[in-house]
Amino acid sequence: MNKKYVYAFSEGDGKNKQLLGGKGANLCEMTQIGLNVPAGFVISTEACLTYLADEQHRLPEGLIEEVHQQIATVEKNSGKGFGNADKPLLVSVRSGSAMSMPGMMDTILNLGLNNNTLPALIAETGNERFGYDAYRRFIQLFGKVALGVPDEKFDVHFEAVKKRSGVKADVGLTASDLKEISGLFLDVVKEHTGRPFPMDVYEQLEISIKAVFNSWMGKRAIDYRREFKITPDMANGTAVNIVEMVFGNMGDDCATGVGFTRNPGTGENLMFGEYLVNAQGEDVVAGIRTPKPVHHMGEEMPEMHSQLETLRSKLEAHYLEIQDFEYTIEKGILYCLQTRNGKMNAAAMVRTSVEMVKEGLINKEQALLRVDPELLEQLLHPRLMQNIKVQPLAQGLPASPGAASGHCVFDADRAEILGRSGEKVILVREETKPEDIHGFFASEGILTSRGGKTSHAAVVARGMGKPCVAGAEGISVDTQQRIAVVGEVTLKEGDFITIDGGTGDVYLGELPTEEPEFSDELKILLSWADDIAELKVMANADTPDAAQKAVEYGAMGIGLCRTERMFNATDRLPFMVNMILADTTEEREEALAKLRAMQRQDFKSLFKTMAPNPVTIRLLDPPIHEFLPTEKELEDDIDNLEQVRKDINGVAVLLSSLRLLRPEVKSNPENTVLPFNEEGKTLVDEAIAMKRHMLSKVRELFEVNPMLGHRGVRLSVTYPEIYEMQLQAVMEAEAECIKEGVSVHVEIMVPQVCTLQELKHVKRYVSATKERIEARNNLTLNFKFGTMIEVVRACMRAGHLAEEAEFFSFGTNDLTQATFSFSREDAENKFLPLYTEKNILHSNPFEVLDIKGVGQLMGLSVDWGRQTRPGMKIGICGEQGGHPESIRFCHHIKLNYVSCSAPRVPIARLAAAHAKLTESGYVVTERVQEVSS
Repeated sequence: MNKKYVYAFSEGDGKNKQLLGGKGANLCEMTQIGLNVPAGFVISTEACLTYLADEQHRLPEGLIEEVHQQIATVEKNSGKGFGNADKPLLVSVRSGSAMSMPGMMDTILNLGLNNNTLPALIAETGNERFGYDAYRRFIQLFGKVALGVPDEKFDVHFEAVKKRSGVKADVGLTASDLKEISGLFLDVVKEHTGRPFPMDVYEQLEISIKAVFNSWMGKRAIDYRREFKITPDMANGTAVNIVEMVFGNMGDDCATGVGFTRNPGTGENLMFGEYLVNAQGEDVVAGIRTPKPVHHMGEEMPEMHSQLETLRSKLEAHYLEIQDFEYTIEKGILYCLQTRNGKMNAAAMVRTSVEMVKEGLINKEQALLRVDPELLEQLLHPRLMQNIKVQPLAQGLPASPGAASGHCVFDADRAEILGRSGEKVILVREETKPEDIHGFFASEGILTSRGGKTSHAAVVARGMGKPCVAGAEGISVDTQQRIAVVGEVTLKEGDFITIDGGTGDVYLGELPTEEPEFSDELKILLSWADDIAELKVMANADTPDAAQKAVEYGAMGIGLCRTERMFNATDRLPFMVNMILADTTEEREEALAKLRAMQRQDFKSLFKTMAPNPVTIRLLDPPIHEFLPTEKELEDDIDNLEQVRKDINGVAVLLSSLRLLRPEVKSNPENTVLPFNEEGKTLVDEAIAMKRHMLSKVRELFEVNPMLGHRGVRLSVTYPEIYEMQLQAVMEAEAECIKEGVSVHVEIMVPQVCTLQELKHVKRYVSATKERIEARNNLTLNFKFGTMIEVVRACMRAGHLAEEAEFFSFGTNDLTQATFSFSREDAENKFLPLYTEKNILHSNPFEVLDIKGVGQLMGLSVDWGRQTRPGMKIGICGEQGGHPESIRFCHHIKLNYVSCSAPRVPIARLAAAHAKLTESGYVVTERVQEVSS
């Protein structure tokens, strides 16, 4: 028996989206719960994969026979005939994968029209205009999708007829106009393909099924899957949905629209959407016409609006999720054509999650799980400063919130090129098409002169969290000339503009932004996350200001304070340089004493800001030559100073000559001051001497591979006074806080440790300093002493290191470098992109924790460390500490905390809750979590 590839809506499993695609599964489910869905059937994703795997691209054996059987069933139920010259059945052929990919694959409408069925359709409806309108749409869509005819070849004829007829919108065209256009479109197909337009309806259907299957491997679909990290485990292949056509373009008692059960931009619990009277669905989503807000339907078609409200309630009550649905009204009858979970921006997703809990639709756990942690990054982007006193250049529809500035770019290819090179660009189009998706990814925001809030541009931008202003009809876009005209203003490609997707305003130039504020709903959601999560979320912060920002983001402490960052401040760097250039221990200690006072105040501020939460201080880690200029910079400085010295000497000789010739010069002191000191040297001479001394020190400190060289704990062996200074500053700051009644929890962390003896070496300084400061202040200090685990040998000796270390913190940036033998900068700039592109590595291991390699080392370290010291506190402070899948693994191996940059703290808090809620289904080898094969 042949494999079953085709399922009627009445029999398909609405929960099996992998097999039927999201659209097909939902059509089956809506049919089975009694909603008014046109008749149809689904061709499975398995058929797509079988077809794509066939070198000759033949449809799977038996598929066409199944399709014929299902068409016969639809014919029987509808009382129409496919290809019938009396009462023709027309169908749509739609894509649909397991994951929503709006506009990324192909759809064909009105299939089944030909020279025989067109007159029958006109006779049946008594509407010649409708018949030719449907026909010209079918020819263009089929020609483009199935036969590869460029849209532009059709558009040139369409616009010419519109211009000659004096109409701006297609609804103004007469039946005669549309008949002429249909004939011209048939000629375009023949000219481009060398063959007449296919008139056999089953040939049309077979070609269309193949075209939709092929669209799974189209560029825009591949780009979309790559950008949103949709793996084959999540969605593999597209289903094909063949559905009886219902028409929203048969007259003024017909309409088509797109709706959301709640506002996808704000989350407000009101039906949101747009519709067009006398139109087909593509008119709305393609942005060809600017539609009307759905609330206008309450006045224009009140009964239909009431039915839409009922449909909205049924969909949300059944799916327990905000739904994005499409509908058509044909002669006063409402049909639901599809539904899917609505793509919302972060603000709307958070608000609806909290409100749906309050409404009793879902519980807190479900509310947390419906929000993707990465989505929260949208809420952390800057917004336009409030009360800006600047007049907008133009205004459109607020289609996707947020503010963005950039150079105008008028085509997606150029946007991609400039965006990837680091330029900020705004993609400006008349309307966007799915083919523009690569330009979306590279742009800061999108601006269109046509289309509405449910157009392709708006839906995709919202899903990406990028600002979008749509339907700015005051802007005339000319993509050929690469200009946009607004009144008397002409925007040329490269001009800077700012868009506000929250208001729809468009401004000339770049406007200032401000940091966003946490909404009450976000605070509530994250508090639920904190209650459920086992992992604590700390922040990497190096200054009091950064610590305060971390507190605002909800950090539960500082998991990594990089003390070297404190030395880079302009008021500290000279002392650090003097310390490095010192020739004796005494000179070095003199410079360090000044630095100690500064560090003590820094540490005290950090402790007070974070009290009573823990603060982990990492002792100096990088090689000390990093605080000096490079050899090349110093050589250039010396060359420049030598030239200045020559010029000064020339001036001195000139002045001396003038004195001999003109004695009166002596009476003017200002003209006789020579640029020399008492030793006969200029300030330039002193600068040259200092630069040469620095150059000598840089050459002395030179290392072939500094990241594996003289850094971290190794500095404490060669320059013990540096670590002694830092330890004294930390403990003095703790002592001062204790005296002031501040509750502090200090942790001192030693970097780059690979042997227990290194820890013991530092521990001697720790003990001596602690004893001295306790005696001086008559109090007891209470801090933890621990180490970073970032060297492979440290992982292998974790059990022994735990004899001295009271806590571990994985430095996964360096541990990843050591595990892979990758230099991060070189790898990311040269070959890592190719590794991920060619699937040698599934992800960049410096962004996503490598579970099979680095993760295994971490797991061993945790087990061995806690065998020596039960209950040992262990965390992660590398960059991956803010990545949701990495956090999930950290929960799995029972870490106590993760530490990440402050802006990612909210993301990590939600991800930590997700890790707990999904732990029962966690498998370490899930492909989505793997970095390497």
